[in-house]
Amino acid sequence: MPLPRLLAFSAGSIPAYLLVGMLSTYLPPFYAGKMGLSLTAIGLTIGALRLADLGVDLLLGWLMDVTRTPFGRYRPWYVAGLPVLWVAVYKVFNPPAGVDANYLFTWYILLYIAYSMLVLGHSAWAAALSGSYNERSRMFGWMLGIGVCGSSTISALPLITHNRIRPADPNSIPTIGWIIMAAATVAVLITLLSTHERTPPVAQKDRTTLKDYLAVFTNPSMFRLVAADLFLILGPGASAPIYLFFFHEAKGFELGLVSVLLIPYGGAGIVGAPVWAKVAQRLGKHRTVQLAGLGYAITQTVLMLIPAKLFWPTFLSMFSVGFCGSAFIVLIRAMVADVADQLRLETGKERSGVLYALVTLTQKLGSSLAVTIIYPILDMVGFVAKPGFKNTPEAIRGLEMCYVFAPIILVVIGSACLIGYKLTSQKQSEIRKALEELEARDYASSVEVLGGPGETITAKAS
Repeated sequence: MPLPRLLAFSAGSIPAYLLVGMLSTYLPPFYAGKMGLSLTAIGLTIGALRLADLGVDLLLGWLMDVTRTPFGRYRPWYVAGLPVLWVAVYKVFNPPAGVDANYLFTWYILLYIAYSMLVLGHSAWAAALSGSYNERSRMFGWMLGIGVCGSSTISALPLITHNRIRPADPNSIPTIGWIIMAAATVAVLITLLSTHERTPPVAQKDRTTLKDYLAVFTNPSMFRLVAADLFLILGPGASAPIYLFFFHEAKGFELGLVSVLLIPYGGAGIVGAPVWAKVAQRLGKHRTVQLAGLGYAITQTVLMLIPAKLFWPTFLSMFSVGFCGSAFIVLIRAMVADVADQLRLETGKERSGVLYALVTLTQKLGSSLAVTIIYPILDMVGFVAKPGFKNTPEAIRGLEMCYVFAPIILVVIGSACLIGYKLTSQKQSEIRKALEELEARDYASSVEVLGGPGETITAKAS
């Protein structure tokens, strides 16, 4: 894909990244601080909605795979996610006084549904645009880079607005909601107008059976990817909901600088995603993920060792952590596209929607489990999230341990899940060659073939 069109298509990642940054980093502290919900109540509520939401992604993925429209298979679902986002963002970012856990549950789950429609639709659409092993790494690298670039604008709001709008300030949350709705609308329109969806060469009319979906869940490569993705999301996800607490309470930065320190972390994704995609072309995707996991463990440890209130060393350290972490989502999702090719060759059916539903599910499950686990632990160590409260040294120490060591352990486990991964570049090239030959035969058998004089033979499509 030419770079200008790839950049326009990649803008479609911006809405999801705007959501994930707010959902993981700023909204839980907002509801715990200004809205007065306890840390345990927030953790349990988000854990409960994850259980309620478990089947939503798989259902959406299945519906996308069986959709047939002149507009495309995945594009309609991607576009339909926009109005859902409008409603959910308005309700979550503008809660009424006296809000309770039921309100949080109801509108958070709608926001997750909007997120799923946008991510699943865009990712499966991207996978359908190219079958090349390396081109997919390039595409998903730019998608992450542009998405992170858009979400980093939220972190830069204190600088852009001269501290009038600060994501860490509860009073700024409603304004940020309106900014997200406007930015998402523009990004979706750019993507929609810039790129068409490639339709399948032959319409698939076979009924989908339970065996077809068991092939998805029992595929060894996909099983490893789902396990790796869960832990690789849980790692950074464990630090996201306590990021504001850690840098304000433990590191001593004021709220404006806390938001600014997310700029190098997000900006590193813009630089890191294309770099890791290039590295993957030489080392292979799974080995590159493992290398990035090792780098993440080292850089996260260095971040902990930096003394409080040292801005520039912390700034550089955040960049290095974000650089390493940017490899995970890019390469795992590019690897999912390779598995989709393998399953299409084995079963004759398109399963990209369901496959991306699985990794979107792990992403949401990982980020929500982090809140469900970490927030009750903070309650147990006596940490209080209310603005202006002076926490004890023991509570601060517990906060530091949760922020640093939990992510390291989880990322190392996720990297280890890819030991022995079999779907290499060479294997995927063989699969693509076989698919191209199959598609050529299907196309040839679906057209009317002229026989001898006065005889017409119509071949039956396989």
